[in-house]
Amino acid sequence: MVEQYHFCRSCLHRNVIVHTIYGQTYEGVITNVDCSNVYLQVSDGEVQTSALFGARNQILTLSLFTLLAIGLIV
Repeated sequence: MVEQYHFCRSCLHRNVIVHTIYGQTYEGVITNVDCSNVYLQVSDGEVQTSALFGARNQILTLSLFTLLAIGLIV
């Protein structure tokens, strides 16, 4: 998990695509990272849950443990 933490820190304030071990994919900007979570600001329509559907610029909290891959969007 230390590797995920440091990589996420290096991607702060950058556009990324995040893939989780559960097959979920999110696109957004990493706004913060702590020892357990990465905080991803997602744009309209990126999160399709009843609590966040249609919301603008929501911050999604993802556990570092569930991260499979992160790709930078250039």
